[in-house]
Amino acid sequence: MDRNTFTGLFLIMIVLAGSFYFFKPSEAEMKKERERISLDSAMKAGTKPAAPANLPAAAPVVDSLALKGPFGTNISGTATTSVLENSALKLTFSNKGGKIKSVEVKSEKSYIGKPVVLFDGDDNKFGLSLNIGGKMIRTDDLYFTATQTGNSMVMRANYSADKYIEFVYGLNAADAHDVSFNINLNGMNQVIERDSIALNWETVLLQQEKSLQAEQQYSAPYYKYVDQNPDHLSFAKDESQELNKAKIEWIAFKQHFFSAVLIPADPFIKGNVNVKILTAPGEIKGYTANVNLPFNQLAVQNYKMKFYFGTNQFAVLKKQGQELEKLVEMGYWPLKYINRFVVLPVFNFLEGFGWNYGLIILVLTIALKLVLSPLTYKSYISMAKMRILKPEMDEIKAKVGEDNATLLQQEYLKLYKQVGVNPLGGCLPMLLQLPIVMAFFFFFPNLFELRGQSFLWMHDLSTYDDFIKFGFTVPFIGDHLSLMCVLMTISTLIYTYFNNQVSGATGQMKYIGYIMPIVFLGVLNKYPAGLNYYYFLANMMTFGQQYLIKSMVNDEKIHNILKENKKKPEEQKKKSKFQTRLDDYMRQQQQVKTQEKKNK
Repeated sequence: MDRNTFTGLFLIMIVLAGSFYFFKPSEAEMKKERERISLDSAMKAGTKPAAPANLPAAAPVVDSLALKGPFGTNISGTATTSVLENSALKLTFSNKGGKIKSVEVKSEKSYIGKPVVLFDGDDNKFGLSLNIGGKMIRTDDLYFTATQTGNSMVMRANYSADKYIEFVYGLNAADAHDVSFNINLNGMNQVIERDSIALNWETVLLQQEKSLQAEQQYSAPYYKYVDQNPDHLSFAKDESQELNKAKIEWIAFKQHFFSAVLIPADPFIKGNVNVKILTAPGEIKGYTANVNLPFNQLAVQNYKMKFYFGTNQFAVLKKQGQELEKLVEMGYWPLKYINRFVVLPVFNFLEGFGWNYGLIILVLTIALKLVLSPLTYKSYISMAKMRILKPEMDEIKAKVGEDNATLLQQEYLKLYKQVGVNPLGGCLPMLLQLPIVMAFFFFFPNLFELRGQSFLWMHDLSTYDDFIKFGFTVPFIGDHLSLMCVLMTISTLIYTYFNNQVSGATGQMKYIGYIMPIVFLGVLNKYPAGLNYYYFLANMMTFGQQYLIKSMVNDEKIHNILKENKKKPEEQKKKSKFQTRLDDYMRQQQQVKTQEKKNK
């Protein structure tokens, strides 16, 4: 053994010896320990030990509530689950927090074929925050006692023998998507401080659809003030919103095609909602809602509410009442009115025949094109007139020159006036059709009925058909190529080509028409196949309409009519509104020129 080892061992012995000496128990402590051992031995032997001489004859009884604090017996426990279900929903309850732990929407599957579970796990929180004795108690942290009776689940947390909190859930109908929910506070007025209590609801949305980006794009918390239209937080960014403008009729955690909605019998006083975009795999967004419930210091206080857990199908939500159908985005004004009162009723009517949804979209497109055919015809005739006038317009341009744009425009306007042509006649019918084209941009991406419906090679009309998967991301295009989007783009290019032949477009206007379809290829590549399918059909039918109109219209006859109009005296010409405004414009221009000459 070397010197260093010996020195170390010697110092350790000194430390141990000192510890035994200085920390030796006192005589009183040793006596108390002997009495404890004697007491334990007597209890094991089944005899009652005599009370030590220095202890009182009877020790006071200590209440467990005083030892553990509020809800002492509910602070710790073992988490267990219970299930309520009907043909529409499967609800899994947790005794920790007395809450609905997860919700499965039956008969619906996620994009990978698993059951649709709206929320699950520890990220889902629901409960009250109570101010008791200056301390904030969260029921989400308590262990409730669960009692199931038929389709009813009662969760109770006892503050004491005659004071408790009770959450009562009920599935009242065999196929119901709504769940009754009552909060009962019994005797809690003796311990709860303040005149209101807080209800907290938090959840993390789980991915259900093929396109994570699209699901985030159409998911947001919604809320509705009493006597006001529903509103929502941002779809594209994290946001918080204080709800204090009026009483709150309901709060909805809306996902793309599914929603969880909390509807109180008596509106909430005020609250706040929050949304956060999540980046973890399989997660869409995180929602938080906090609302205030009035506490009137009654011995028994009840709060009646209900949940809606289900699909964002317009008809189903409308049956729930309270304008829940407005969770389905139909676009901005006037697009939402076109979708709600024109497109949706026609779609529902066709749906009643039980056809495949690809066929329904086809018939819907044909019906709309027939209704809009007068506008298409008028647009074609106007463009044909402009094409026939082009040689005369070229002569005017050669005569006046391109440098004097004002004079050139005036000469064009004179020509239009002479032949009775409205240069905007071809654009106005197209502009009138534009709201319908834009309305479908909102209609199909939010149409639940298309979810999971296949047609031809498209397995799901509610999302993109990734006919070609790149395995990597291509700028502007993405990680796939949608065949229906490609067909839509090709049809648009063909339509543009023939449209230029009809209108006689030249220069920049001619090439802009070819650029736009390419731009839309990048934009619509990630949009639902059903939307691209509609645009493809609309292009092909418009092309067919124009081909039919072209075979019926004689350009020479139109040219002769324009010549006859040119020969008519000015007073015999029937002026259109455009021509009236044109005359006013020309008079104003003439007055300006006259004034400029005077000033010189």
